[in-house]
Amino acid sequence: MVVSTPDIVGPFTDIVQQTSIFIWDITANNVPRDLHWDRLLITFFLAICLFVFYRGNGSKNGKGEVRKTGFLEYLLPKDIYTHVSARVDIWLWILERALRPFWVVSLFATVGPVTEKKVIATLQWFFGATPGIDPNYAWMLLFALVSLLCYDFVFYAIHYAMHKIPALWAIHKVHHSAEVLTPLTRSREHFLAGPIWAAGSAFSFAFAAGIFAYLFDGGITQATILGAGVFSFILGLTGAFRHYHIQVRYPRWVEKWIQSPAMHHTHHSYLKKHWDTNLAAVTSIYDRMFGTLYIPEKDEFTPWGIGPETQREYRSFMQNTIGPFRDWYKMLANGDSPQAGAAVSSEESA
Repeated sequence: MVVSTPDIVGPFTDIVQQTSIFIWDITANNVPRDLHWDRLLITFFLAICLFVFYRGNGSKNGKGEVRKTGFLEYLLPKDIYTHVSARVDIWLWILERALRPFWVVSLFATVGPVTEKKVIATLQWFFGATPGIDPNYAWMLLFALVSLLCYDFVFYAIHYAMHKIPALWAIHKVHHSAEVLTPLTRSREHFLAGPIWAAGSAFSFAFAAGIFAYLFDGGITQATILGAGVFSFILGLTGAFRHYHIQVRYPRWVEKWIQSPAMHHTHHSYLKKHWDTNLAAVTSIYDRMFGTLYIPEKDEFTPWGIGPETQREYRSFMQNTIGPFRDWYKMLANGDSPQAGAAVSSEESA
């Protein structure tokens, strides 16, 4: 008689199984939020509204000049979506997304939990046991707001460093080498930039989560809309237009507090007056604090890219992939410290 016994799963097998499930979940959902069908529909609807409201004005051509166009050209301009830069966007996005699960697993699974635990432990050391506040929706809204402000500050700090430190600018230059802006340009990053942004995101959200976990004994979540923090969702409704050819402006007094997509168009310009401006992701608070805020004039000319002299070295997928390594080699060969000095002092800065 054969007696069946339950399968015993050892700890190593359990870890491998859980990790495999985690990687599969990441891979299956490996699409930026702005490219999800609901966000694409919102973006498309807003673009139609802008076309009607501005009577075909506000769309930029591949040179960064505002023009008046017909309906189809307004939404999908041929000179932008057939540009070689738009094709490079696709290949860089594919490479970055293929590698993303590996650094998401390694960084989100380490930086996030460690940061959260350290924040909770530090607050317990200073203030004692958790006050165990009873959460309500107002607290959930505050949690969402604090998370957004923490993220925006860390994003600003990393972005500032990427523009000012030559070794990091060599990586970030790939993003700025985009000569036209498309929805995929947001993810146009060198594959070495991914871990940096992931670590920053994990740290910022975990820092805020640690504070609120301590205050509420872990019993609170953010107020959300469609899975995103409520403020992140609302302010992100026009977020896709940051890397889109249609110019979206807010009233000037609003732009002193919240970055409009048009302000990010300026950030991508290679004109000297636009260098190293508007470095935050969502608000204008930190740019105002640190002197990097630039509010463009109506229909301001914003030629995108890194300038004619350097642009020819960053036109193809391969050039963008090996670009940072080539720059680092030049730094070492010339005896320059890759960690000192301004990022650039020529036309290539963006």
